[in-house]
Amino acid sequence: MSNATLSGAEFKEQLRAGNPKMGLFLNSHSPTVAEQLAHSGYDWLLVDTQHGPMDQEKLSAMLCAISSGGAKSMVRVAGYDDRQGIQQALDLGADGVLVPYINNAHEARQAVSCARYPTAGTRSVYFPQRSTNKAGLLGYVPKANQNVMVALQVETADCIRHMEEIAAVPGVDILFLGQNDLCMSMGLFEKYEFPHMYTSPELGEATATLVREARKNHVILGLFLFGTARVGEFLEKGFTFISVGNDLHHLLTQAGAYVKDLESIAAAKGKSWTRRPTALY
Repeated sequence: MSNATLSGAEFKEQLRAGNPKMGLFLNSHSPTVAEQLAHSGYDWLLVDTQHGPMDQEKLSAMLCAISSGGAKSMVRVAGYDDRQGIQQALDLGADGVLVPYINNAHEARQAVSCARYPTAGTRSVYFPQRSTNKAGLLGYVPKANQNVMVALQVETADCIRHMEEIAAVPGVDILFLGQNDLCMSMGLFEKYEFPHMYTSPELGEATATLVREARKNHVILGLFLFGTARVGEFLEKGFTFISVGNDLHHLLTQAGAYVKDLESIAAAKGKSWTRRPTALY
């Protein structure tokens, strides 16, 4: 069964059963890029409205583009108190939301509430809209609380300190580890020379706390990585919802590979050509 025919509940069930779902963040505000990547083999794509320049109209077009390729769609919103952003993303047809900067159980409950219809939450019912187009109001709304994916970002020291309570909040589907911000929050960028903070005992202990509490509450483990070098390591730890970067990083790394090849080709032919400075080197 392809992702396009899986319900959100079935998608989450496969993740909880240990079946990996690989994805990518989208930070360019391009429906064209979104559509092409939806046909590239990734299971899910996440439109990053927290750090990307897309407005609601562009988000709408990007979610349509992702749907055309059969990938599941997520939207990273501004935060747990971004009620409008959460509800707009879901009304526009997103399969789920990623809520950043969660520090405690109260904030986790607020995020879940915005994404669930009553009586489990406070999401507003409206018709017609894209989320109800395929199944209709009565086909979509009664099943939405089971199908919508609610992911909370684990990226602060306070989040780790309160992980036992956060992981136990009803309606939390995914706990999504953001190592960069977590290392910043824990002061590890000041303590360690790059990139040793990522293999530090402090980050290892924080990750172990996350894994333990997620397993205890049958919550899916998610993770953002740049590249594939550590994917196997985190699969062994039980992470199944994994991003290997974003569209702009993919663009830079592939372009970087080409210009590196061009340097070698030019040198082999006795020609002087050196790449200009890049964002990666």
